[in-house]
Amino acid sequence: MTTTEHTTYDAAVDVAAWVTAHRPALLRAARAIAGDPDRAEDLLHGALVRVLPRWSSIRDHGAAEAYVRRTMENLQRSWYRRASHRHERATAVVPEPEPDPWSDPAPLVAEVPLWPLVAGLPARQRAAVVLRFYEGLSVAETAAALGCSTGTVKSNTSRGLDTLRLRLAAAGLARDLDLVA
Repeated sequence: MTTTEHTTYDAAVDVAAWVTAHRPALLRAARAIAGDPDRAEDLLHGALVRVLPRWSSIRDHGAAEAYVRRTMENLQRSWYRRASHRHERATAVVPEPEPDPWSDPAPLVAEVPLWPLVAGLPARQRAAVVLRFYEGLSVAETAAALGCSTGTVKSNTSRGLDTLRLRLAAAGLARDLDLVA
């Protein structure tokens, strides 16, 4: 085996290990971006197909997750712009995502059906809220993942939380979560 073959093999192992380690967080981000578990899988796979061939050109592998998230955002925008999607209509009921063996088994909120409310937010607000509060990213990390300014993250997060508070209040659930005084 030549040195080149050995290096390529090690790089493939590193990439596979990276994907295995980061897949749960990336899939949660994809669900936040897409609002649909099936579309989330497609987004993640599409992003990995675009990013992995360029893996060796990524200078900072610590930022690779943000790079994949940004690629998912771009793919979602491209998908949304296609004419075939414009004829699709949103449904009033968003199904809960099926349990994923790769993800954290902890529910979002035990007694309150919060995910359908979050999934009903506009895409940028949904992504900001989920990345900030479900993924636990900072404002700066969320801005890097979404490819926008920190001010945009703050405004999208604020608007998303305001909408969630209104929807929870309308459903009579806001007091259960201590969202109102």
